[in-house]
Amino acid sequence: MIESLFSMQDKICVVTGGSRGLGAYMTQGFLEAGAKRVYITARKAEACVSAAEELSQYGECIAVPGDMATTDGLQTFVSELISREQHIDVLVNNAGAGWGAPFGEFPEKGWDKVMDINVKSPFFLVQALTPLLRSNASAENTASIINIGSIAGIIGNGLDNFSYAASKTAIHQLTRILSTELAKDHIRVNAIAPGRFYSKMTEFLSSDQKAFEDELKTIPMRRWGEASDIAGVAIMLASQAGAFITGQVIPVDGGTSVIN
Repeated sequence: MIESLFSMQDKICVVTGGSRGLGAYMTQGFLEAGAKRVYITARKAEACVSAAEELSQYGECIAVPGDMATTDGLQTFVSELISREQHIDVLVNNAGAGWGAPFGEFPEKGWDKVMDINVKSPFFLVQALTPLLRSNASAENTASIINIGSIAGIIGNGLDNFSYAASKTAIHQLTRILSTELAKDHIRVNAIAPGRFYSKMTEFLSSDQKAFEDELKTIPMRRWGEASDIAGVAIMLASQAGAFITGQVIPVDGGTSVIN
């Protein structure tokens, strides 16, 4: 029973921002859980192709480079998927951006860039890929959308990352709204709200030993997230194990959001 509950057997998955960090961790998890194939996209073509080659040791991983922040990039990506597949089972909206600056100096371009990538693009990608998601979905075999939020969208501390925190609160609410909109199509929509994980976006902190150790004291479990921590929750939400879960925002943060 357990193996079938968490199996990704025969599932076709799409992971945006899949070339590194959380996206790569989830892609590896899906493939190791038996996914038929996973498409990853990222803005930097060389990095995307290289990551797909590396991840292919776990199963079939296909790179489709593209900039999800632009209308043309998104449409090109969608057209490529439609030309290759008659359906998809899982969509992970993971591509994201941040912008840090003091309140009095925070620029409009920092606001617009982050909101476009973190909120606008996921909405229009879901809109464009809904026909593929519902094509093979049924009450017994639901499709799954996983939006990557953040505990920055839950707790009241933006750490000078104003547009990022606001965008993650927005993606959490969009998750709830889309879950009610798409339930009739047998598409479940949930969000994962990660705390601190090792990624390009958090290198500024993990490379500063004192700052890193000081922050660990604010995390009840006294550690950062590992690849298996995010992959495990993503597999649960994408597999039969999560078949009765929709519209939820699940913090994966070692307890940070409980005490902050």
